[in-house]
Amino acid sequence: MHNDRVPPLAAFRSRDYRLLWFGNFISLTGTQMHTAAVAWQVYELTKDPLALGGIGAARLVPLVLLALGSGVLADALDRRKLMLVSQAVMLLCALALGAASSFGSISIWLIYAITAVSSAASTLGMPARQAIIPSLVPREHLAQALSLNIVGWQLATVIGPSLGGIVIAAWGVAAAYWLDAASFLVIIFTILLMRPQPVAGERRPVSLAAAIEGLRFVRRKPLIWSTMILDFLATFFSAATTLLPLFATDILAVGPQGMGLLFAAPSVGAVIASVYLSWRGAGRRQGPLLIWAVVVYGLCTAAFGASTSFWFSLLMLAGTGAADTVSMVVRGTIRNLETPDEMRGRMVSVNMLFFAGGPQLGEIEAGVAARLLGGPLSVVVGGLACVVSTGLVAWRTPQLRRYTDGLAITAANERAEGAGVVST
Repeated sequence: MHNDRVPPLAAFRSRDYRLLWFGNFISLTGTQMHTAAVAWQVYELTKDPLALGGIGAARLVPLVLLALGSGVLADALDRRKLMLVSQAVMLLCALALGAASSFGSISIWLIYAITAVSSAASTLGMPARQAIIPSLVPREHLAQALSLNIVGWQLATVIGPSLGGIVIAAWGVAAAYWLDAASFLVIIFTILLMRPQPVAGERRPVSLAAAIEGLRFVRRKPLIWSTMILDFLATFFSAATTLLPLFATDILAVGPQGMGLLFAAPSVGAVIASVYLSWRGAGRRQGPLLIWAVVVYGLCTAAFGASTSFWFSLLMLAGTGAADTVSMVVRGTIRNLETPDEMRGRMVSVNMLFFAGGPQLGEIEAGVAARLLGGPLSVVVGGLACVVSTGLVAWRTPQLRRYTDGLAITAANERAEGAGVVST
């Protein structure tokens, strides 16, 4: 019997995907250094925890305002050129912070302003960057390419802040900004070397009607809509990481060192799951897999909330990271396979509102619930609410319960026609 399983690391056979992955990894590592430097510098300037919240606001406001428009641009313009402009603006922002810090002319409001501009540039480039991936790899390699992206992202979130701390301690925050600027040169160079396929299908001009068309498309696709709802509900109800300082201090009594391990545990689980998915694939029954991944995410969250054992808490947090990664890969695969290429940028931009809104509102919900119920009970209730809401979404969306990734059908048709799929 023919084995349809995708070979390990097959997505890296695509030259353009390799270039994008490598450039993204270097750039994301630099961005994580930049993020650590901004937080350190803001607190150093103000000694006010509330000022740290201003960084999040400076990033969130441009994202909310520009998300839908960025998707329209990604479907109307050359995605590769849009990525180049986005990265170039972020490079200039890193240079501006580096120069202001080196010459002693930095201020809290300048940091906020440059952070907002950088966030706007990132928002405008993100749909193009995500929408271009399906044109770089064969359809049957897409899930693997998405999981490899998560591997790179998670590694960058571990390496970047750690390296940033070393750089800041040794040479100051300006050096972290200069290194971030250098990382943008790498991603710009790799994008210049790429030769992606042009957008398939009719391109719509930049207009309000095109943005509304993207919203309507997502809303009329139960499969895509349900994956976004699941993403939002999971991050809204199960924002356990927001309360980790409380757990480290009052429940587990492990101090700041233990808190660091608690924060790292989801990333460890995510890397393990990403490597497994990159090696073995996500299988064919991706609809049920997605549902169960979100259920496991909620159950691990609830178990963490009830735990008084440090090691069991680490295990449960690693479980949330692994389950979230499986969910993320499957959600991304379903959305990309079910969205026409000419609509993909707008689909990504609508999704940006969900994955940005869920965590932000979830942090507020976690704080309010912890105040009313106490930290442990609020996390347990949130995890169980995630499980219940996932069951409701699955019950209301039979298409999701029955979803098979479609690649088996595609492969069967290709074999029947004697056509092979060649990577770009």
